[in-house]
Amino acid sequence: MTNIYDLKLSELEQFFLENDEKKFRAQQVFDWIYKKKVHTFDEMSNLSKNVIDLLNNNFEIKVLEKVVETRSVDGTMKFLYGLPDGNLIETVLMSHDYGYSICVTSQVGCNMGCRFCASGILKKKRNLSAGEIMSQIIESERAFGKRISYVVVMGIGEPFDNYDNLMTFLENANSSKGLEIGARHITVSTCGIVPKIKEYADEQLQINLAISLHAPNNEIRNQLMPINKAYPIEQVIDAIRYYMTKTNRRITIEYILIDELNDQKEHALELVKLLKGLNVYVNLIPYNEVIEAPFKRSKRENQEIFYDTLKKNGMNATLRKEQGHDINAACGQLRSQNL
Repeated sequence: MTNIYDLKLSELEQFFLENDEKKFRAQQVFDWIYKKKVHTFDEMSNLSKNVIDLLNNNFEIKVLEKVVETRSVDGTMKFLYGLPDGNLIETVLMSHDYGYSICVTSQVGCNMGCRFCASGILKKKRNLSAGEIMSQIIESERAFGKRISYVVVMGIGEPFDNYDNLMTFLENANSSKGLEIGARHITVSTCGIVPKIKEYADEQLQINLAISLHAPNNEIRNQLMPINKAYPIEQVIDAIRYYMTKTNRRITIEYILIDELNDQKEHALELVKLLKGLNVYVNLIPYNEVIEAPFKRSKRENQEIFYDTLKKNGMNATLRKEQGHDINAACGQLRSQNL
């Protein structure tokens, strides 16, 4: 049976029209599931019994099972959620001065195989539906008791490898009839699937885009990210230019700093040259170590030299504040299994 969270408002409106009901019923249902966050259709008190029966016979409100909840010393919370088919995913909720943000997962496992990342150790089993992505926000808000106002699609999986479900999720998260999270409070991250970056550009959304680059040249990126052999850096830069031409929006460049591999001053200067003239913002991320990977975190001195080199050469950059490292909830540490 279809999860009601898998539907766009327009699809639910069409369903009601096809069943001889007024299409405004869809807006009423969306209000109940996204604003009031009810667990059952029977709680929808402004709907007739016939409409509730119609919903119960065709849809369900699927929820995630919270298997484990872990809290960091910095307040970050990590949830291990069980899916109806028995698969497991992780979701991270973070507290900031400006509000609460959530990092959601888009796939069970990941086929991108980035060699520094725990998420790709388990190969992709399947895509998450739009509703399963959405339910991570719904259930985390219930567990935390606070409204989540920022979303990053940076958890387990490659979002652009699950493009259609991602687009449905983004529409419902942003819509005034859905979660009503501002477009510029939502960020989608990709490791660099060039055709999908261009397709996403054609959508001309106001939702933010981040690209995981992690190297200033193909030689280093090939060591870290197998996707680079299909879409080398030159093609990624071309896709960035296409995106900017289409949207006139800035892109965030994610760059993990790994000890002695990509964190030297000469690498920073090479990155400046690569990104020159592009409207980008470089987010430097000290590497979060995972036991299966041989890489080590960049030394603090090298992190600061790298950052200073970018700034002195006119690049917009930040050195990310670490959150959730002690509970393996930091960038690159999420897994699809209960270890």
